[in-house]
Amino acid sequence: MNLMDDIFIHPTSLVETQQIGRGTRIWAFTHIVKGARIGRWCNIGDHCVIEVGVKIADNVVIKHGNKIWEGVTLENGGFVGPSKFSATTTPPKPRCITQTKANYNTRQWLVTTRIHEGATIGAGAMIVAGTVIGEFSVVSAGAVVIHNVPPHALVSGNPGHIQGWVCQCGKLLKFHNQFARCSSCDVSYTKSNNRIKVATF
Repeated sequence: MNLMDDIFIHPTSLVETQQIGRGTRIWAFTHIVKGARIGRWCNIGDHCVIEVGVKIADNVVIKHGNKIWEGVTLENGGFVGPSKFSATTTPPKPRCITQTKANYNTRQWLVTTRIHEGATIGAGAMIVAGTVIGEFSVVSAGAVVIHNVPPHALVSGNPGHIQGWVCQCGKLLKFHNQFARCSSCDVSYTKSNNRIKVATF
């Protein structure tokens, strides 16, 4: 066991990065590559792979068996469900023969993917390279996301489509005349042009 500065690293894991915030927990058989950045108070489950260049902010939960590839950023409070989530970072037309040494070293091939604050990614979801997942949105288990997801959207299916809207607390919202109030935390929202935001009145 490695327990320094309130960081727990399971003895069977392989952690090559030095950039880990206090309070973070890394569990069995997980591989975190040198150059990955992990924030404070994160929890990374068993059998995960976190590649070079990945940026994980504070209070992020990554459940067992996930692969987070270079070019992916997970903002504060993100949640990734167990097993086989993958955010691809390959170019739209991948070919090994086009990956020259110069091209590879300059990362010209890399397509970045950003998962914004408070977003939830369900088990087994696939996020296509270059996609932006909005704040407090929910991507359902097994969804294949090929387009940007707006804040607070609930997305499911293959390809993923917006099925509804969720509060920042995760409760499903019910809109009436472009207005909704969360039945759980009492936060109010307005909807316009297939986007929602917290009501300011």
